[in-house]
Order: sequence, then C-alpha cells, then structure tokens
Amino acid sequence: MDKTLLQQQVLDRLTEDLLQVEQAARAAHETATHEENIAENKYDTLGLEAAYLATGQARRAEAIRQAMLSWRRFRPQPYDAGKGVQLGALVCLVDVEDARQQRLLFLGPAGGSMTLLCGEQRVQVISSDAPLCKAVLGKFEGDEVSLQIAALRQHFELLWVQ
Repeated sequence: MDKTLLQQQVLDRLTEDLLQVEQAARAAHETATHEENIAENKYDTLGLEAAYLATGQARRAEAIRQAMLSWRRFRPQPYDAGKGVQLGALVCLVDVEDARQQRLLFLGPAGGSMTLLCGEQRVQVISSDAPLCKAVLGKFEGDEVSLQIAALRQHFELLWVQ
C-alpha cells in the first residue's frame, strides 16, 4: 500500500474540511453582524451566539490549517525492524480473541484522525496523540498490543508493519 497516496488522501480530506469550516465561519459571522440581529434586550442573544459560533469555527479552521501543515511536512519512512513501529508506519493489527477482525492503521502527525478507503481496504489514520498510536509505537511484528478504554481492555497482535 502506498503511504504517499494515503498522505495525499489525508490532505485532500483536510482541505475539504477546511472549506466547510470556513464557509460555516463566514455564515456565522454574517449572522452575528447582520443589522437585524442587533440585540433589542438582554434576552435577545442571537447575534451573540452567532459571534461565539463564528469564533469557534475560526479556531477550528486554524487547527485544520496547522494539521495540514504538519501533514505536508510529514515524510513517512520505510519500516526499520531495528526501531520498531514509528510514526509513518502502516500496521495491521489482529484482535487476539477474533482473528477475523483485522485493522489497518496509518500512524501520522496530529490532526489527521480519519478513516480512508484504499482500494477495497479501510485504513484508519490515527494521530500521534491517540492512545492506540501510543500503544503501538516501538512495537515489533508479532508483539501484543494492549489498550484500556474505560472498563474494556482490548488485546491485539501486531501482524505486520510496512
């Protein structure tokens, strides 16, 4: 599987997300500043609420821009069996209790958590700050990966790394 293609798909998705967030921010800003939404009393808060929404959308847009910058600078390296799993690795995990359940993960920088389709295969892109990414980093093929989520403990085997 081509990691450069996966990286481009992440950037494409982030670009789409940015366009949507920017459009929502513009609409919220227009609502906040429209003359019909000037507060007439203390209970008339439509303009204020729209301003808060516009601010939140602007922050989200900036976060997406930062994620895009990280992903543009990111250079996935080939797997080095001496170092174990590093950011940029494409890994296949299999559930220890149900070998039919396999997960393909692409480990990347912050801001890229999403699921992509590569041909017929689903690839989950996880960020460096995700608990599953932290659990996989430094592991080797054949190692067990254990993850605690609330009261549930999941166990996987690291089937292969690319």
